[in-house]
Amino acid sequence: HGVCFSLCLCLCLCVCHVFSFQQKTKPLMTEFSVKSTIISRYAFTTVSCRLLNRASEDQEIEFQMQIPAAAFITNFTMLLGDQVFQGEITEREKKNGDKLKEKRNKTSEDNGEKGTEMFRASVVIPSKDKAAFFLSYEELLQRRLGKYEHVISVRPQQLVGRLMVEVNILERSGLESLEVLPLQHSRQKGSGRGEDDSGPPPSTVINQNDTFAKVTFKPSVVQQAKIAQNGILGDFIIRYDVNREQSIGDIEVLNGYFVHYFAPRDLPPLPKNVVFVLDSSASMVGTKLRQTKDALFTILHDLRPQDHFSIIGFSNRIKVWKDHLVSVTPDNVRDGKIYIHHMSPTGGTDINGALQRAIKLLNDYVAHNDIEDRSVSLIVFLTDGKPTVGETHTLKILNNTKEAARGQVCIFTIGIGDDVDFKLLEKLSLENCGLTRRVLEEEDAGSQLIGFYDEIRTPLLSDIRVDYPRAAVEQTTRTLFPNYFNGSEIVIAGKLADSSAEQLHVEVTASNSKKFVILKTDVPVGPREVGNGVAGSAGPEGGGAGGPKHVERLWGYLTVRELLSSWLHGGDGPEKERARQKAQALAVAYRFLTPLTAMHLQRSALRLDQPGDALGTAAAAGPEALVQSLRGASPQPGPALKKPYSPRIKVSRTSVDGDPHFVVDFPLSKLTVCFNIDGQPGDILRLVSDHADSGVTVNGELIGAPAPPGGHKKQRTYFRTITILVNKPERSYLEITPNRVILDGGDRLVLPCNQSAVAGSRGLENTIAFVILIHLYKKPAPYQRNHLGFYISNSKGLSGNCHGLLGQFLNQEARLTEEPAGLGKDPQAGEQPETVLKVKGHRVPVVWKQRKIYNGEEQVDCWFARNNAAELIDGAYKDYLAAHPFDSETSFGLGPMSRQPRDSAHPVSVEAVIDRPGPGLGAAGGVAPSHKQHLISGS
Repeated sequence: HGVCFSLCLCLCLCVCHVFSFQQKTKPLMTEFSVKSTIISRYAFTTVSCRLLNRASEDQEIEFQMQIPAAAFITNFTMLLGDQVFQGEITEREKKNGDKLKEKRNKTSEDNGEKGTEMFRASVVIPSKDKAAFFLSYEELLQRRLGKYEHVISVRPQQLVGRLMVEVNILERSGLESLEVLPLQHSRQKGSGRGEDDSGPPPSTVINQNDTFAKVTFKPSVVQQAKIAQNGILGDFIIRYDVNREQSIGDIEVLNGYFVHYFAPRDLPPLPKNVVFVLDSSASMVGTKLRQTKDALFTILHDLRPQDHFSIIGFSNRIKVWKDHLVSVTPDNVRDGKIYIHHMSPTGGTDINGALQRAIKLLNDYVAHNDIEDRSVSLIVFLTDGKPTVGETHTLKILNNTKEAARGQVCIFTIGIGDDVDFKLLEKLSLENCGLTRRVLEEEDAGSQLIGFYDEIRTPLLSDIRVDYPRAAVEQTTRTLFPNYFNGSEIVIAGKLADSSAEQLHVEVTASNSKKFVILKTDVPVGPREVGNGVAGSAGPEGGGAGGPKHVERLWGYLTVRELLSSWLHGGDGPEKERARQKAQALAVAYRFLTPLTAMHLQRSALRLDQPGDALGTAAAAGPEALVQSLRGASPQPGPALKKPYSPRIKVSRTSVDGDPHFVVDFPLSKLTVCFNIDGQPGDILRLVSDHADSGVTVNGELIGAPAPPGGHKKQRTYFRTITILVNKPERSYLEITPNRVILDGGDRLVLPCNQSAVAGSRGLENTIAFVILIHLYKKPAPYQRNHLGFYISNSKGLSGNCHGLLGQFLNQEARLTEEPAGLGKDPQAGEQPETVLKVKGHRVPVVWKQRKIYNGEEQVDCWFARNNAAELIDGAYKDYLAAHPFDSETSFGLGPMSRQPRDSAHPVSVEAVIDRPGPGLGAAGGVAPSHKQHLISGS
């Protein structure tokens, strides 16, 4: 069973802490990064994830990522060992046979407005091998309540050594506002947030100018753990808005395509004719109905004096408050609230009857008051169930509603809980110029209703029509809109037909509360940049020499969505089939994963010597060339992604372990020397002292135990605490005991030895590495104690001035000689010549010995120096005693450090392996520790 720690000097602290018990070992996620580039509201996002199978057997590993329901996946690439699997978007035909299983399961649909979908991919990874996943998707950000919102799911399911979110935003019309919200655990408004609601998540950095912003979120493991120990941090949300003209809007023409953003403001609001239809069936009993009533109280107070309203409650009976719409007066608002208050849940659910009654109220009011051109008729419909009374056939309900509404009534629906027929509500809204929302069972229905109503509370225009010259424009997305609500946005994209045109004429007509509005303008087209074929995904080819293609991809995105809507909600005639064929062909051409296309993994002929380096760059680079080109800078080829630091434990012989037994390896001389130090319990020994140069100090504290029966020793001593201190650029330390690990690099982190954890960041190459072995006993004998062993794996970063019981021998050379027997010996008695070790000017008699290290797993032949190594080490035992575990100032023979530190500090890594006892019995009935299990660190 193992635990590994990695520590980088300069406070680039990386601690990995992994245990493998009898249960299945969880794969280690070594990296989780998300990079988004938003250009004119169109977002390219790439997720990179690297996993390590630490188990001793092959294991199925699943990569999963929540993505916005409105997004299209454009690419998925998987690296398995040195093999590359690339996703290919094809027409949806084949249904099996791929090594990877890909599923998109809706968790909250929302007409693609507020929901998410879950992408899952699973693959079997061989033992000790790695996999990398790269997922790319695209979406058009929608404007609500005057803001664009970009949401990134950060739910790696475990603490990650390298976690980063980076968002680049480029808006040529200028950024008006930008904010980063606290992490949220749910996409719905009014949901719970993280611990700190006061501002952006910890470690968030925002850099921006007039047109460009870069936001990075790079929490350390300590910061991740403070947010969520299980690694489910929540949604990282950026909200922003842009500067805009108050007339015809923002029009961008690029590479033969255009996009038109229309969001007027400062117009007088249109009067609303609104009927609130509330489900009062038995299933609404309790909190749902109470929250909904409270929300309607708030909404009624928000109605404007020029509005008209009514209320319908429905179950198996349709209960109408007034048989006509009434004006907004204090008395009518009060009476409406009283009616709502007395609603009680009972009976079934007559959805068809409630909608027919609400539409009749609105049609009668408009017909009798002759105000059709000067107001907007709306239904706000809320239910938590399926139709159970009256007409229950979905198709008939849809046909009845559409026939009654005749395009003059917009229906906005809200579905509460898991039992609601959300597909029915979604179609009701789509076919009747409305929107739909879903409220999860555990969420506040009242706050959702208020938030939804806020989006439609202020209609500014009706009957909007946008025209472009037929000779100049070949294909456009939807150009007719029944209403425009304040804080939203109308988006139209098109393809230019006339390559010689120098300008594009745009004309917008609409109805306002007081007048008929006509807006006209001519937009310069400029030279067309024609790329080679269809624009690619968000990778480098999407913005290479052919020029940026985000406007073209935005056109493809909107066109495919509209065709899918026509296919899904159309009839059964030839138009439906034509829409299906067009949507499928366009989705394949633009590599959009849709209900009509499928993704199949193809094994690439490319094999990687270092998995993830070359391909990872291409898959995760994102459209940086687009940003650089639009900002006026030529794209520069970036370096390949560095392979994440993932050390395998390499243990040298230079160590101290057991009671305590020291081993020093001289690799240049091909000699190994060993010695014992019989210290006193409570003594703190200086093992490595390089405080003034590399900045590293290692101290070990002894604990005592009785000697085994019949032995020559009076007591045993073991190391119970190892403290590793670094002082460059700031002081930090790592303290290890058999029970816990304490890391303090400004934020103190305590890691118990019964769970997995990873902490820190990387970026420096390790030149100093220590390994700590933890020995634990289930049933220790009286002379046994849980203790530590200390091993030096890499000492290159330690200076030539390094000292300490082990440090003084690093980078030294030694040699053996044979000399005559010492004084007092009789040469005639046949005494053998004495073997002498010469090192650092010392002449040390030694004898050959065999010693076990690495927890008894390996035999080492060594030359043993007797008498507590009195002739081997510099000075005496007392010279190596530290005043306390964190003492780094006192150095051998120097007193307090007086030398000036060098300019550079060396990064350090520390790894530890924990051993649990096996079934074998040691002497006197004690249980011997089991063999060390080899551990691969992924941090």
